[in-house]
Amino acid sequence: MPAPPEPVADPDTLRRWDAGHLWHPFSSPEADSSDPMPIIVGAEGCWLVDINGKRLLDGVSSLWCNLHGHRVPEIDAAISGQLAKVAHSTLLGASHPSAIELARRLVEIAPTGLTRVFFSDNGATAVEAALKMAFQYQLQRPDPKPGKTRFLSLRGAYHGDTLGAIGIGDLGLFHDRFGPLRVPALHACQPSCHRCPLGLSKPACAIACAAEAERLIAGNADRLAAVVVEPGMQGAAGMIPLPAGYLRRIRDAATEHDVLLVADEVATGFHRCGPMFACQEEGVSPDLLCLAKGLTGGYLPLAATLATETIHEAFRGPPEAGRGFYHGHTYTGNPLGAAAALANLDLLASPGFAAEVARKSAKLGRGLDSLAGLPGVAGVRHKGMMAGLDLSGHDGQFMLPGAAGRRVCRLAREMGVLLRPLGDTVVVMPPLAVTDDEIDILCQTLAESIRRLAAERPGGGS
Repeated sequence: MPAPPEPVADPDTLRRWDAGHLWHPFSSPEADSSDPMPIIVGAEGCWLVDINGKRLLDGVSSLWCNLHGHRVPEIDAAISGQLAKVAHSTLLGASHPSAIELARRLVEIAPTGLTRVFFSDNGATAVEAALKMAFQYQLQRPDPKPGKTRFLSLRGAYHGDTLGAIGIGDLGLFHDRFGPLRVPALHACQPSCHRCPLGLSKPACAIACAAEAERLIAGNADRLAAVVVEPGMQGAAGMIPLPAGYLRRIRDAATEHDVLLVADEVATGFHRCGPMFACQEEGVSPDLLCLAKGLTGGYLPLAATLATETIHEAFRGPPEAGRGFYHGHTYTGNPLGAAAALANLDLLASPGFAAEVARKSAKLGRGLDSLAGLPGVAGVRHKGMMAGLDLSGHDGQFMLPGAAGRRVCRLAREMGVLLRPLGDTVVVMPPLAVTDDEIDILCQTLAESIRRLAAERPGGGS
């Protein structure tokens, strides 16, 4: 691996500046000071390099977005080629080839019926656009339904941190304190088979969680603008796989009761859960599809909200009618991001790519399943290249809730693997390009980290 570029300041100075000026996301200053984070200065393939030259296997795909590894020649070349033309040009009153071509490509690979593409910057903005589209559509459809102003999502849902997105979210630590600012949403029970909220078990349950959601949709149809679901896997909820058939039933219920379906595939899209898009596994075509994270292969911030022609038609009319979608962002459809996305889609379309990801997903699943018997492991869940491993910190076996997850990830980092927890659930989500040997390193390091944590607790070494 070539030497990373020299930073502008020495490591101690950078750490001091980091502690004194940077406000890191999803963290508290106290936690940051007690567990100094690595400062990344280089990368290649599935590996990162910190300021001390330590190599770290990127076990969370740089927050779930990296698909092909770092410094991918094809994506590097696409960005460089675009940079030689124009770095940014607005889509407000103008257009450019990269955004046009990317919109066309996305329509070609998207579930049937999605024909329009609205670009934004990240997952939350993709969801925010979808919520506003759904709301405005209900007002402007040929048979207006002004009473359809509410949304239905799932318990444990996370769809981003903008105000609309937190309105449909249901993660207490992230959302509850903003109660006065939130637009209230309805929540169906979490479709969690590992800890069923209805106290049932498969197959006798007959997907009772779907029946509960169907009842909520039917009973509130006159005021529901849309149902919002993460197909395949609820990510930030703790890596909760949706039961087979659940999404299909939600789609059918929404259609029957004249409610839109929004598929939030920010984390699950681009082969993360198997198919190109997770909703395709059950033949589901949503009315609105939200994409981000893997859209550029993990290179640049770019998101997309895809809509049906029916929804788009409701926004037509002369300017003076005010029916347009008056929403946008400065960097909407940024040419550099669009160029990276086009190169990413070329790589995803290469022969055998999907089959190879499926093979690696199975290997990762077997490796993680082998950890289920380790002390302190409460459960393992995986779907495609998304996985969560529950530690039993919540029942006091290790330490305070959340501390077990943080400690295991810190131990793994000391051994050369970068992971990040969701409370006491360790997320395992490597790039799709991860090799067999790297999957072995990841699983073995995680196992050793768990063993070391078990040995740290009183009596753990006996």
